[in-house]
Amino acid sequence: MAQVEIYTTQTCPYCIRAKGLLSRKGVAFKEYDVGGDPQLRAAMTERAHGGRTVPQIFINGEHVGGCDDLHSLDAEGELDSMLAKEAV
Repeated sequence: MAQVEIYTTQTCPYCIRAKGLLSRKGVAFKEYDVGGDPQLRAAMTERAHGGRTVPQIFINGEHVGGCDDLHSLDAEGELDSMLAKEAV
């Protein structure tokens, strides 16, 4: 199974929605709460090529974007194949 990382804040509805989709698919993910940690948020922004909003989602180290991007990948039938790949 893929390695999934998601940068979130506690009250973000998009974060909750993205985590819900991953959970419904049975995907384990590592969550980083950037709400009270400016250094972690800065690291997220750098890693996400300037993306400052949450969530920021990575699958096997590849930045896939935010909640809408994750749901688009699912609607297009691409998410399952990404999640099926083993982390390198």
